[in-house]
Amino acid sequence: MFIAYAATLINPEQFNALIESDAQLVLPTLVLEHTPVFAQAIFFGAVLSAIMSCSSATLLAPSVAFSENIVRNFFPSIGDHAFLRIMRLTLVCFAAIVLVFALNSEASIFKMVENAYKVTLAGAFVPLFFGAYWQRATTQGALTAIVGGLASWLLIELLVEAPLVPAQLIGLAVSMLGMIAGSLLPQRIGEPTPAHDLHARMHHRAAAQTHHATGLHQHGRK
Repeated sequence: MFIAYAATLINPEQFNALIESDAQLVLPTLVLEHTPVFAQAIFFGAVLSAIMSCSSATLLAPSVAFSENIVRNFFPSIGDHAFLRIMRLTLVCFAAIVLVFALNSEASIFKMVENAYKVTLAGAFVPLFFGAYWQRATTQGALTAIVGGLASWLLIELLVEAPLVPAQLIGLAVSMLGMIAGSLLPQRIGEPTPAHDLHARMHHRAAAQTHHATGLHQHGRK
C-alpha cells in the first residue's frame, strides 16, 4: 500500500489514470519505469514466488481433503500407493478445472481469490469449527450447514442486486443455524462425530462405574 501510494506522488497523472483503468498495473509500471534492473528482478521474483506458493497450497488443500474425507470413505480398504495415485489424479483434475475457470473469467485475480474464500466461509468454516470444538456436532448437522450456507449464499448472489448485508455473511449465519439445528434434531443421516461419540462413551462409563459402586455398597451393607 505504501509503494502504491508513493506511485501516485511520483507521477500523479500517469498512475491516477492507471488506477481508473486497471489498478493492477500500478506496481508493475512503477517498478519497470523507476527502479534498476536488480530491483526489478527481486520484485518480480518475489511476486512469482508468492503466486506459486499460494497456488500450490490452494490446490493441495482441497485435493487432499477430498481424497481423504470422500474417496477413502467409498474405498476404505484401498492401499497407500493406490490412494496416492488417486490423490495425484484429483490434484490434476482440480488444477484443470481452475485453469478453465480462470481462462474464461473476466474478473481480476483479487476478485477470483475473494470469491473462492466466500465459498469457504459460507460452506466449510462452520462444519470445521463446530466439528472441532462442539461435542454435540454430528454428520447431519455438518451436511445441513454446508447445504444451507452455500444455497443461501448463491441465492442472494444471484437474486439480490445490492444486499444490505454481504451474501457470504448471510450464508455464514444460515450455516451456523443449520449446524445447530441439524445436530440437535433427531439424527437421520450419518453417525455422531468422534468428539460426540467419545462424550457418549465417557458418560456411559461414568454411569457404569456409579452403578458398580452402588452395587458394592449395597452388598457391603448386607
